[in-house]
Amino acid sequence: MHEYSIVSALLEQCEQHADENQATRITKVVIKIGVLSGVEPSLLATAFDTFKLEGRAKEAELVIEIQPIVIACNQCHTTDEVTERTVICPNCNSFDTKITDGEEMLLMQLELETD
Repeated sequence: MHEYSIVSALLEQCEQHADENQATRITKVVIKIGVLSGVEPSLLATAFDTFKLEGRAKEAELVIEIQPIVIACNQCHTTDEVTERTVICPNCNSFDTKITDGEEMLLMQLELETD
């Protein structure tokens, strides 16, 4: 389950930001997970709850925002958010598209506290 290594890297990144800002606690972590990222949100949440027990994030809330697939069509020059796992343009049914969002996992927001 690669979610454990992802959470480990995420918490390491959060700790680094906390260090840079002299924070004593991490209270909230907001991430965006793309539908095509290969990350299972429920497994990631479980891994986060397991690994956050050490360090400044032990009481942190994890907020997961799911990013749908966004495709840009090279034929009809539209950009659309699609709900299905497809790369077919919903306007002209072309396969000549490019995925512009929905493939990555990003740290969007981090709330820190200092004493």
